[in-house]
Amino acid sequence: MKSKLSFFTLFTVFFIGSISAQKKIIKTDAEWKKILTPAQYQVLRKAGTEPAFSGKYDHFYKKGTYYCAACNTPLFTSKSKFDSGSGWPSFDNHIGNNVGFHEDDKYGITRTEIICNICDGHLGHMFMDGPKKTTGKRYCVNSLALKFKKSQ
Repeated sequence: MKSKLSFFTLFTVFFIGSISAQKKIIKTDAEWKKILTPAQYQVLRKAGTEPAFSGKYDHFYKKGTYYCAACNTPLFTSKSKFDSGSGWPSFDNHIGNNVGFHEDDKYGITRTEIICNICDGHLGHMFMDGPKKTTGKRYCVNSLALKFKKSQ
């Protein structure tokens, strides 16, 4: 019984791992440059940041879903969007496991970088100064990293 359970566990871990690996989108820099604008490439592939208050989704409040501009993965919904006053679109939650987290030590401070878990595109950073009534999190996202699709 023990060996069957171990085999089943290993098979399940392998199977689930292979599903995740199949979903990953990997492209060369040249391929990304062909499908992204230069500004999107700078943000998504080189971890750049658009100037505060310059993005089209900063004060944008239509109902719908925000997708990764590089790979079209759903990342945030309009229900989780709020006005943080920071100059970037802000959300208090993300969709499923589509957003990943990395420690970012650039500029002498430690922040939590947020990325698209499917294409590894840089989205922005997460801070713990969001709405206390919900998650307390603020996903501070570059508009250039997003595409919006209106709900029907």
